[in-house]
Amino acid sequence: MYANTDRLVLGMVPSVEEVSSSLVREYLSRKGLKRTIACMDEEHPRTEASINNRSELRQILSIEHLYRKNKLQNNPLKTLLEVIVKHLIEQVKNEKPVSSEVSPRRAQTSSMDNGGEEDRSPASVPSKQTRSRLDITATFPSQATNASLMPANDRKSSNNQTGFRGPDLGVQQDHPAMDSLQDKKSLIQKEPEKTTSETTQRSRTNRIRRGILVGPVPQESNRKRNSRKVSQPLLRGEEETRPTQDGRLVTGSLQGSRSEIGSADRVRAGREALSVSQRTPSENSFERVRLSMVTTAKAKTRPSVADLDASAMVLDDIEDYDDDLRELCDAPLRGTLPEHSLAGRPMDQGTATELKTLLLGSSLNCFNIEWRNQGFTFSDTHDLRYGIVQRKGGPCGVLASVQAFVLKKLLFESTESCTTGLQRLRPSNSIRRKCLVLALAEILWRAGEEKQATVAINSGRNQFTPARPYRSEGVLEKITCLTVENLKDLELILEQHVEQFEPGMLGCVLLTVSAVLSRSIQKVQEDMDVPTTTLIGAHGYCTQELVNLLLCGRAVSNVFDDDVELDSGNGNMTLLKGIKGHCDVGLLSLFEHYNICKVGAYLKTPRYPIWVVCSESHFSVLFGLQRELLTNEGGGTEFDLYYFDGLANQQEEIRLTVSVGRLSQSSQEVDTDLTPPLELCIRTRWKDACVSWNDTEPIL
Repeated sequence: MYANTDRLVLGMVPSVEEVSSSLVREYLSRKGLKRTIACMDEEHPRTEASINNRSELRQILSIEHLYRKNKLQNNPLKTLLEVIVKHLIEQVKNEKPVSSEVSPRRAQTSSMDNGGEEDRSPASVPSKQTRSRLDITATFPSQATNASLMPANDRKSSNNQTGFRGPDLGVQQDHPAMDSLQDKKSLIQKEPEKTTSETTQRSRTNRIRRGILVGPVPQESNRKRNSRKVSQPLLRGEEETRPTQDGRLVTGSLQGSRSEIGSADRVRAGREALSVSQRTPSENSFERVRLSMVTTAKAKTRPSVADLDASAMVLDDIEDYDDDLRELCDAPLRGTLPEHSLAGRPMDQGTATELKTLLLGSSLNCFNIEWRNQGFTFSDTHDLRYGIVQRKGGPCGVLASVQAFVLKKLLFESTESCTTGLQRLRPSNSIRRKCLVLALAEILWRAGEEKQATVAINSGRNQFTPARPYRSEGVLEKITCLTVENLKDLELILEQHVEQFEPGMLGCVLLTVSAVLSRSIQKVQEDMDVPTTTLIGAHGYCTQELVNLLLCGRAVSNVFDDDVELDSGNGNMTLLKGIKGHCDVGLLSLFEHYNICKVGAYLKTPRYPIWVVCSESHFSVLFGLQRELLTNEGGGTEFDLYYFDGLANQQEEIRLTVSVGRLSQSSQEVDTDLTPPLELCIRTRWKDACVSWNDTEPIL
């Protein structure tokens, strides 16, 4: 608030974009559209220049009199945007139609008949509507030029008639904006005579731009319209030369009066004029003429209100810089991705019902709070900057799987300057975010069989209206699906939406849905031994099927190698599906120590020394820094492993020294209840291994 007050005191001019966005936010706030505001804040965040004070916004727009007038009404409008729109509509209804076919010769004749007084023709006198628009946009002055180019009586008449003053522009006398307006009029009077057909055509062009031309108008894309605007100066006809009042020759286009300057350009031109006024007199004379030519624009005429046909109107934004800004924001995505992949497919109730049934067991079930509040947030601890923090129990299988692939990118695929493993475990924010994007892309690309992938994005609004027997919770209903067919496009989409995964509250849900849709719901069900198995089990825990989907790309129910057929008797065979080949990231399980399952070599000996550890219904990560430990498995081998558990509120690095084959007989006879479960998991991979915790407290 203090920053906003200082802005008024210092006379700082806010940008058109900030004032416009503040008007929209004020409208949404007064209408109670909280979700829409949240979506706008995400896609168009507030800045230090944002206007958060309603009173200040009224002062900047100079609509205090409209605000007080609205308050006196029986049913006053709630928002400033409605007040402004109502005022403009009333001005259009009350304004008399102005002829658009007044020739310059007639205007000059009228000026001479009045003995050199100010021209009263509609082409040179600001209309009532124009003065109203100046009052509203007083904060954004038009292009400024030096007033010395005008006769003294013109300057006096201008100051007496316009009464143009904004909240931060001071008194209207000798204001550069008014000088600019008079310069425009003097130059318009000196234009050569145009035929009636040319004047009518230019009026038609202006009305098309302002969106008020009667009858249907062919629409053009933003790209075509912008290219036409850029190329227009190159296609203009022969230039003309006109003498100015100080005797100099000025070169200008015959069609130069058609160009319209955006408000942002007028602000920049005003600043140029202020700097010009401080130069030497010899420089000023030329610069004043040049700036006058830049600011010259054709006087706009308005059609009769009775001639308007609202049903046939086509609105077209005349603010060129808005289109340029929109194209600039879309440029990275538009320049790289094929056009068909940008559309996105909104979630429908049928797909959402199938997803809920596959994930939770029923379309009436909902994600618990642990899932809905868990994203991929990195640790701020110096020695654990690579680690993803888990808030509460539940989606640990998803977090551990992503953590494993982040470590793979960070340790073995990163091309950054630091070369040692320990240095790579302390990445910068940008590096670890990049590794997260690459890790998510690899998981989804593998789930899509390296042919295509689908990314689920939270759109911020419902894509369908839920109906029974579906229970709405505001998660799947808001998803939009983006499907791509190559890895680079997938990485680009994830990079552009990474904020929905890293600090986002729904990161784990979005990744899980993306993986299922990349694989397809039907194939996920076919992967499992029992098609009715859910990917999220009791208490919100991840099942082995979900972890296998993220690690290996298939939601198989087992961790042994390949498929196994069991004879069920009576000639019936039961097919148990396992891991189909070597994986980049492995898995170790405490259940194998208890002979409940058998982890195959495909997971025990992955391509990289990184393992997801399943212990006590919880998933964590164990990893090494050298790939050689995967091959050197003989007795007497010693190496270090690092352990990270995102749920353990870990504050220090845990380094384990593993000595293969050095576990003594006496140690084997020790009660296993006192042995840390992590050591038991390690011994399923390296038999008789002795584990040293290196002065850190063992995790029991």
